[in-house]
Amino acid sequence: MRIASRRKTLVFFIVLGVCLVAAAIALNVSWIILNWREGILFLLGVICFIAIIAGLILYTSFLVREIRRNEQHDTFINAVTHELKTPITSIRLYLETLQSREVDPTQRQQFYRSMLLDADRLQSTVEQVLKAGETSQKPQAKDFVDVDFGKLVRECVELVKTRHHLPPAVVQYEAVSNGLKVRGDAENLRTAISNILDNAVKYSGGNMDVSVQIETPDDKRVLLRVRDRGVGIPADELKRIFKRFYRVRRLSQSKVKGTGLGLFIVRSIAKSHGGKVSAESAGEGQGTTVTLELPRSAA
Repeated sequence: MRIASRRKTLVFFIVLGVCLVAAAIALNVSWIILNWREGILFLLGVICFIAIIAGLILYTSFLVREIRRNEQHDTFINAVTHELKTPITSIRLYLETLQSREVDPTQRQQFYRSMLLDADRLQSTVEQVLKAGETSQKPQAKDFVDVDFGKLVRECVELVKTRHHLPPAVVQYEAVSNGLKVRGDAENLRTAISNILDNAVKYSGGNMDVSVQIETPDDKRVLLRVRDRGVGIPADELKRIFKRFYRVRRLSQSKVKGTGLGLFIVRSIAKSHGGKVSAESAGEGQGTTVTLELPRSAA
């Protein structure tokens, strides 16, 4: 309801801005036409015309941007609230059940496993929010070390299989020779790789098939490509998915929950390491390929 109201407000201010610009153009053109023979008045009219139009355009664009940003903040708060509330409610329910009645050992162990999974989900959400704040502060290059990139990717692949209870064949990793080094912060790089893999798994839908490849196009760069055959991304939203709080509109309304911070964190970490990240998709239902590019270690 609130989002619909904000969209109506957005449309209203866009129309208002267009009307003000049109009115300013009409008034200033009339002034110029009436006073074109008067040199000083003519020049003054041109200057006022440019200033008023520029001011109105800046005002409208700023207002539209702020409304969109507030809408994204509301979406983020709703998503985080859900991601925090759901596991807490689940853990509380299991604890109340254990407290109120006797539970056989098998079912008790099942409750413990479920609570641990909910706790992991809760911790993951909190860490993601904290990491989004940390990435705004650029790490010092002097603190970077040589990281075995192939080994790090392999560890992240195994972790995502365990976290999502996936069979081995679902996530295919094409291993590279050991010793491929990048210079950076190992934990930040682990976070970036894990976020890309988690997204590939979450948005695969019923067609779970994720391919992980490492490429070395030259002696200065290393590429990590993660391809899925899932829901895909519309072409006009490919560049926006790396913005803070942004989620693809159709996906944000689906059962897949998220905070809109994962790929923003990936982009921030890549940038702080002198690299970049990009996404490709043939459209909805055609899968997505995310490519993380990092400079190789000089060593």
